[in-house]
Amino acid sequence: MTTAAIIVAAGRGTRAGGTLPKQWQPLLGRPIAAYAIARFAAHPAIAQVVLVLHPDDIPTDLWPREPAVTIATGGATRAASVLAGLQAVDADVDKVLIHDAARPLVSAALIDRVLAALDTNSGAAPAVAVTDTLWHGSAGAVQGVQDRDGLFRAQTPQGFLLAPLLAAHAASTGQETDDVAVARAAGLDVAIVPGDEDNIKITTPADFARAAKLMRHDMDIRCGNGYDVHRFGPGDHVWLCGVQVPHHRSLQGHSDADVGMHAVTDAIYGALGKGDIGQHFPPSDPQWKGAASHIFLEHAVALAASGGYSISNVDCTLVCEFPKIGPHQDAMKAVMAAYMGLDSDRISVKATTSEKLGFTGREEGIAALATVTLMKS
Repeated sequence: MTTAAIIVAAGRGTRAGGTLPKQWQPLLGRPIAAYAIARFAAHPAIAQVVLVLHPDDIPTDLWPREPAVTIATGGATRAASVLAGLQAVDADVDKVLIHDAARPLVSAALIDRVLAALDTNSGAAPAVAVTDTLWHGSAGAVQGVQDRDGLFRAQTPQGFLLAPLLAAHAASTGQETDDVAVARAAGLDVAIVPGDEDNIKITTPADFARAAKLMRHDMDIRCGNGYDVHRFGPGDHVWLCGVQVPHHRSLQGHSDADVGMHAVTDAIYGALGKGDIGQHFPPSDPQWKGAASHIFLEHAVALAASGGYSISNVDCTLVCEFPKIGPHQDAMKAVMAAYMGLDSDRISVKATTSEKLGFTGREEGIAALATVTLMKS
C-alpha cells in the first residue's frame, strides 16, 4: 500500500504570538513546520508529502522548497484544509497520515506505530493516557474531580485508509476538531497507538522554549570539512561554485574542476561519514569526464536528506590570487543555494590570497576549503 503524509499548515496560530503564523516562526533557526516536513519526507514508507497552505502563504518564501512537496490550498476550517490535502494525493495512494505542522518533534518510531496499526485497522491515532488528576473549576476555585480513567491526550499523525476517510469527510459537518472526530462521526473505528510525550504541539509562546529544549537534547548535529585543489591549464574561464568566471586560464580536472563545489560536496560526505567524491564518482569512470560538478553536489545533498539530515549552513573559502572572487560572490551563493535547496543567507562564499606564497601564490592553481553543518532531529 502507498502512503502519503498530509501536513496541515493553513492556520494562523494567533495564540502563539508573533507577527507570523506559528508554523512559520523560527525554532532553532528553522520554521517550525520545516521539521515535520523533513521528518515525513525522509521516512522510507512515505511516498508523497502534501503541504496544505493558507492561500496568503503560497506565494511567499515562508515555506521550505526542499524537500519537494505537493502544495494544496487550505480552507476556512481545519476539516476543509484536510479535505483539500486528501484531494491532492497521488492516484496510487491508499493510506494517509495527517499531521499538524505545529508538532515539530514527531519521531520516525511514532510514524511506524501508526502505520503498523493501519495494517489491521481503517484508522489509527497516537495518544497519551492522562495521568494527572483532573478538576472541574470555576471562578478560580476547584468545584469537583473528573475521573481520568480511559482519558487520553490526542496527538498526530492520525492515520487512515484513504477511501473511507474521504467518504467520512464528504459526510462531515466541517466543524470537527480533528480527523478522528470526522472518522468516528461516520462510524469508523480508530485504534489508539502509544503516543510520545515529546510530540508536543506548539500553541503558546512558552511552548517554543520547551520544544527547543527537547530538540537540543535529541538533536544530531554533524560537521564536515572539505578540501580540494585544481591546477591551472589552457583556457579562458574557470568554474567556481557553479559560476563561469572569465580568466586567462582554466582549472584542469576529470570533471569541470569546480574546486569550490567539490570542497562543499566533500564536506557533506564527510559529515555523513560517506567518504569523498572519488568514492561515489571515480575519476577512472569515463562517464564523469567533463561532468558538471553540481551532479556531485546534488547527490551529496540527496544522500543527507535520505538520512534525515538537513543542511544548516555552508562556509566555503576559495584560495587564489586571481581571478578576483568579490564581483561574483552573490552569484555563487545564489547558484549554490539553488542546487542545495537552501536560502542564500545560509551559504558563505569568500576568498583569500596566500600572500604570494605556495602554489596558489604562484598562480599555479586554486584551493578551496569548506565546512558544512548538518542537523537531524
